[in-house]
Amino acid sequence: MNKGTLTRWVFRLHSWLGLITGLFLILLGLSGSVLVFRHELDHWANRELLHTPSSDQPFPPDVLSRCYRTIAERYGDLDGIAWLNPGAGSGEAYNFRIYFNDTRLFTYDLALITFDPHTGAILREGPSSAFTPSFIEWLLQFHFSFQLGIPGAALTAVFGITMLLSLMTGLIVYRKMIWKVLCFRVKINRKNWRTLSSDLHRIIGIWTLLLNAVIFFTGFWMNLFAFQPKTWRAETVSTKPNTLMAVSPDDLFQRALQVFPDLRPTYVYLPTQPTRPFEVRGYTDQQWKIWGSSNAVKMDQKNGKVVKLIRWEDKLLGEQLESAFFPLHVGNYGGLPVKILYALLGLTPGLLSITGFLLWWRKTRNRRPNRSKAWLN
Repeated sequence: MNKGTLTRWVFRLHSWLGLITGLFLILLGLSGSVLVFRHELDHWANRELLHTPSSDQPFPPDVLSRCYRTIAERYGDLDGIAWLNPGAGSGEAYNFRIYFNDTRLFTYDLALITFDPHTGAILREGPSSAFTPSFIEWLLQFHFSFQLGIPGAALTAVFGITMLLSLMTGLIVYRKMIWKVLCFRVKINRKNWRTLSSDLHRIIGIWTLLLNAVIFFTGFWMNLFAFQPKTWRAETVSTKPNTLMAVSPDDLFQRALQVFPDLRPTYVYLPTQPTRPFEVRGYTDQQWKIWGSSNAVKMDQKNGKVVKLIRWEDKLLGEQLESAFFPLHVGNYGGLPVKILYALLGLTPGLLSITGFLLWWRKTRNRRPNRSKAWLN
């Protein structure tokens, strides 16, 4: 097979990958752009609901325990509970994610419940498969599973691979244009929609190649759990009834902070099954956020003893690199400029899909002799 034939074959593969997955990539890209600002948007959309009256008095000493007991009483047979904003200030509501199991494969079993920490009142509550209590929570679940449970999570991982293949084949097809584009030697020809779509496809594809590759690879990697047989089996087996922790969650949380004083918690796991540990995850003051919430304290829920203390710097190199996958995927490691970049980047899979479709449609309608290499010019 000569070089020209190989290039044409790669171009056909590139085209079909885009055509097959184009719509899904548009949906993943748009939802990803919104989710870059998911915390800010959730607070803005629910600013009155989530803003609790500030009080000069400290929170009740057992506030976490009260929320934990309330959730466990309202929801039986839970896989666990997670406190999502342990860094909340005195005027902020407490958000908890609920992990349940309805024994159905095509539903991803998450719910959200929010409390006023001063009064213990429930401010919002509901499954992540519904637009309420939070459209952002629904969108998050849609983004990683299309609201199709474990099979949906596997499907999004497959699309991550197809996008990577599309990027690699595009790299081969447009390899002669890369340096010209990066040196701004290629201008957008606005003569007609054909030239415009062709130039946009090349320029956008080349400039976003690296970051898009990172985002789609990390998305694939984080959904690898959906290919594990044990994940599918566990999803269809009923969870055992809740067993409350023997030690107060408030006490365990305070002990964890004493054991790891420079930990800035971002996630607290509250077990409802007897074999699972209480866990606090977060950053440290000296740590760049690209390394994620990769520090943790795990504690025995029965006696409060530290089971494991995890620091990022003590991990193996592979584990350290893997801890960066989530921040690299969501863009929460560099402040507002990086978030804006990621939000704009999320629009590019859709633009590439649309311009790629226009290029394919043009070629299928206007096949003429000696035009097989026109798209490379």
